[in-house]
Amino acid sequence: MKIKADAGRCVGAGMCALTLPQVFDQSEDDGTVVVLDAEPPAALGPAVNRAVQLCPSGALAVEE
Repeated sequence: MKIKADAGRCVGAGMCALTLPQVFDQSEDDGTVVVLDAEPPAALGPAVNRAVQLCPSGALAVEE
C-alpha cells in the first residue's frame, strides 16, 4: 500500500492526523497534510483506509 496526498487540495481539517497520527501529521505552516509514512505496514491498512475515507477534501488516496 502506498499513500498519495495532494497538499494543494487539503483543507487542513486534520481528520487523517487525528485518526492515524503515526502515519499522518499536519504542517505547522498551513495545517495541510504531511504523510509521515507513505508505505505503512499492511496491519495499518484498515486504519489508513478509514483516514482516507474521513478526509473531507478527498486529498488522500491509497494505491495497492
